[in-house]
Amino acid sequence: MISRQLSQHWPAALPYWQLARLDRPIGTLLLLWPTWWALWLAAKGWPGLHLFAVFTLGVLLMRAAGCAVNDFADRRIDGHVKRTAARPLATGRVTPRGALLLFAALSLAAFLLVLTTNRLTILMSLPALALAFCYPFAKRYTHLPQVVLGAAFSMGIPMAFAAATGEVPPTAWLLVTANLLWTVCYDTFYAMVDRDDDLRIGVKSTAILFGDMDRTMTGALQLMVLFALLLIGRRFELGTAYQFGLAAAAGLFAYQQWLIRGRERDACFRAFLNNNWVGMAVFAGIFFHYLLS
Repeated sequence: MISRQLSQHWPAALPYWQLARLDRPIGTLLLLWPTWWALWLAAKGWPGLHLFAVFTLGVLLMRAAGCAVNDFADRRIDGHVKRTAARPLATGRVTPRGALLLFAALSLAAFLLVLTTNRLTILMSLPALALAFCYPFAKRYTHLPQVVLGAAFSMGIPMAFAAATGEVPPTAWLLVTANLLWTVCYDTFYAMVDRDDDLRIGVKSTAILFGDMDRTMTGALQLMVLFALLLIGRRFELGTAYQFGLAAAAGLFAYQQWLIRGRERDACFRAFLNNNWVGMAVFAGIFFHYLLS
């Protein structure tokens, strides 16, 4: 609907809207949920309008920036992959220079938001930017680009603690670990969609690395995520509402394993998308714990 309206009124802007994936919010949501987990845990409830706005808008901007540089890095291979063949850079509707300018503009806007926080948060934003830029190139050198993505998608967690409390406690890094493992898992589902194309063109991923062990490995990752989240619940003394959230997440993980049982492209993509509900379930558990306590 939004893309159709843009095509009617701002046809020149539409390719850049698509380049930033603003028509596909799933990546923003998967980045936003753990950032909100961290904000609520660090503040022990509502973090205040300022931090909520800074981190929510920052996630939106940096996810869009990451998509722009991702497509720049993949501009010569996206046309050979079924799922990505219609992307703006692959079809020539956006130039490589335009993609880099968009990345720079979005990153600058996000940095201006961070400047309204404290010194520690500002310093932590620099490696976050570096990871966002480097991730798209990782698939050329390692079968573990999902780990690099997990690190990039987890930087909002220590930044949230730094902004809310002025420090990054050890428990924040436990949350980073949980989120990194979760990201590797759901992005492996995503990579399973493209595995045949990636093998043909020489792109690396955990889906290729795991091979026939993909279901076992993603299942093990899900168990580790749940264990880490249980530890977090104990460290932050989270109660029944949080336990219900984790139970819902466990049920969703089981459903995802059922979806990928035949390794079909569409089913693997649905398993990837289903992780939005996992993030929401965990956040709901944290939110209601502090609301009711």
